[in-house]
Amino acid sequence: MSTGGYTRRCFLKALGVGTASLAMPGCMGSNQGSALGPDKPNFIIIFTDDQGYQDVGCFGSSSIKTPNLDRMAAEGMKFTDFYAAASVCSPSRAALLTGCYPPRVGITKVLFPRDNIGLNPEEATIADVLGGQGYATACVGKWHLGHLPSFLPTNNGFDSYFGIPYSNDMDGVEGKNKNLDRAWRQKDYSPWNVPLMCDGQVIERPADQTKLIERYTDDAVTFIHENRDRPFFLYLPHTMPHIPLFVSDGFYVEDVQKAYKATIEQIDFSIGRVLVALKEAGVDRKTLVVFTSDNGPWLGKKHYGGCALPLRDGKFSTYEGGMREPCIMRWPGRIPAGKVCSELCGTIDLLPTLARLAGAEMPAARVIDGLDIWPLMAGEPGAKSPHEAFFYYRGASLEAVRSGKWKLRRVKKKTELYNLKADISEKNNVAGTHPDLVKRLTGLMQKFDRDLKANARPAGKGLKEKKT
Repeated sequence: MSTGGYTRRCFLKALGVGTASLAMPGCMGSNQGSALGPDKPNFIIIFTDDQGYQDVGCFGSSSIKTPNLDRMAAEGMKFTDFYAAASVCSPSRAALLTGCYPPRVGITKVLFPRDNIGLNPEEATIADVLGGQGYATACVGKWHLGHLPSFLPTNNGFDSYFGIPYSNDMDGVEGKNKNLDRAWRQKDYSPWNVPLMCDGQVIERPADQTKLIERYTDDAVTFIHENRDRPFFLYLPHTMPHIPLFVSDGFYVEDVQKAYKATIEQIDFSIGRVLVALKEAGVDRKTLVVFTSDNGPWLGKKHYGGCALPLRDGKFSTYEGGMREPCIMRWPGRIPAGKVCSELCGTIDLLPTLARLAGAEMPAARVIDGLDIWPLMAGEPGAKSPHEAFFYYRGASLEAVRSGKWKLRRVKKKTELYNLKADISEKNNVAGTHPDLVKRLTGLMQKFDRDLKANARPAGKGLKEKKT
């Protein structure tokens, strides 16, 4: 089934739903939102999937052209030591939205269509916190925090949802050839039966993956214009560059070796359209835009995966290449232009920081791991990371800790200590010459892991869907 249109709003219009009601279904009335509008900033989080640390021009790529991200960095701030809280999709997304390390909210593995768990609706997401302040909230893109109805974005604080519920390589069609080279050359997305959803409805299956980036962007731009007179939060988690890779015709090149490059360049073009929309809507100077990725590149996919250099390893790993991500933040007049921040921070810090900026209270009666990093974003003189330490979980296991320039990693009885300031590529294990540091950081890991597990909260559980 196809909508015949490109956006969630096109689909709902076809059903006879007026555009005035699309901007804020189920939310506070427009009068309250408009009254709050002049005083509260807007927020956009652009979250790519499996994009490597180096896969942006201003982070070192010599082959991928990202003029819009580079312009964001020139007009805002580049964060060189910014971390996702997991090296795979679902846990990383749970951390971003809740401000918590993944085991604290019970999401420790990649969720599949066969799973009956998801992000617990009792958790407080960024959308919940901002919605309580009269914000219009939309999720446009890949969700991957539970595909059952009770776990979808509209049950986790978002007014609206347009996108796919899990990774684009899931729900494979039996007997179909899933060769990535063949799929790219033939622009054939049919081996993957992933659904495109509008709120709680499947509106196209399989989703036309050659149009996903374009459709997401169309929907995001429409959302910005519809909500120009009230505060809004747009969460734009792109499906790609997770495999299989697809782009619109205008970005297509036949050479499979350039598929990843073409995909990143279309995402960059999408970001440019979002920035233009902010100016056209007259809200550019009151909107914070954050760009980052959910985890490092899928190196095993060769020319379909990205590059994390100079970092070590990639997706699935607690080495730096798995969890240290490219990050750029832009807010004209509020974030100083052309600056670089090398202080330790990450996606878990977005919820408390956006809550502060919106004048919202932090979620009560629960532990939140993230901390307010506005002093870093604002470029305040002498601002330092608020974190004594950052912890690297793989699944439910704590594998590493970073404190200042030092990183301790303990996996399979192997102890590794790296000075990340001098050895960003984690090549020189100095654990043998710094026993006191190893002891101190080991103690930090053990104490934090005990405390986290004593205050962990369960994932949501739902009934499995019947096969039809």
